[in-house]
Amino acid sequence: MRRIAVQGLRRVLIAPLALLLFVLCAGLVQAAEPEFPPLDGRVTDAAGVLPPEIRERITGKLKAHEDKSGDQLVVATVPSLQGLTVEEYANRLFRAWKLGETKRNNGALLLVAPTNRKVRIEVGYGLEGAITDAVSKAIITTAIIPKFKQGDIPGGIEAGADAILSIMAGDAEQWQRRAPVRSDSVNGIEVVFWIVLILFLIVIVWRMNGGGGPGGRRRGRGGMVVFPMPSSGGWSGGFSGGGGGFSDGGFSGGGGSSGGGGASGDW
Repeated sequence: MRRIAVQGLRRVLIAPLALLLFVLCAGLVQAAEPEFPPLDGRVTDAAGVLPPEIRERITGKLKAHEDKSGDQLVVATVPSLQGLTVEEYANRLFRAWKLGETKRNNGALLLVAPTNRKVRIEVGYGLEGAITDAVSKAIITTAIIPKFKQGDIPGGIEAGADAILSIMAGDAEQWQRRAPVRSDSVNGIEVVFWIVLILFLIVIVWRMNGGGGPGGRRRGRGGMVVFPMPSSGGWSGGFSGGGGGFSDGGFSGGGGSSGGGGASGDW
């Protein structure tokens, strides 16, 4: 009789507990999903830090370059990163806005979060050969952040946009010369992490190739195992959509992608 009562109690409690767990999980997912500003032009100033004349001037430069080459650069300011890292936010925003052309993946994003004092250059696959992680870092540290530290946010944004456009136009030499001068070239924690990870992967491959003795040889056939490695910009996460153009009378993206290439900085 006691067992029947316990089983009945369990049945009564399981459904409400399952519902509560579902609601909590749904709430966490919803809370983790950021709200992005609408893409209202090549310069989207959601943080309200650009005077109209500077916004129009930058927009004109971006449009002229896109009309000539098809490569798309979008400048965005946001009031908050909503609890995300600047890398995560920029990558998700790139994906949400779908920057660059689908086939060429030739989009780029200059993101500034003044409240968080963060800046990020996010680069589409098709432009990673020109706008490398090191070059992106050089632009941030030498063209953008010095003006930000002086309180000139509009000037830093325009200087950053001009530098990215010059590289997209094929004039990357000066930024390649500056690229080796990086303040974050060595990170002790990252070095230790990669050493441990590489040793771990070596052990796995060794075991799969029969290095673990009689038992190890039964685990695999000695095939080659290829593991994906992040770019020097780190694991920025996911794929970003892209592709520029006009849709329903307004500026829009169109389906390109970004695997997290670029660089970040703060001031």
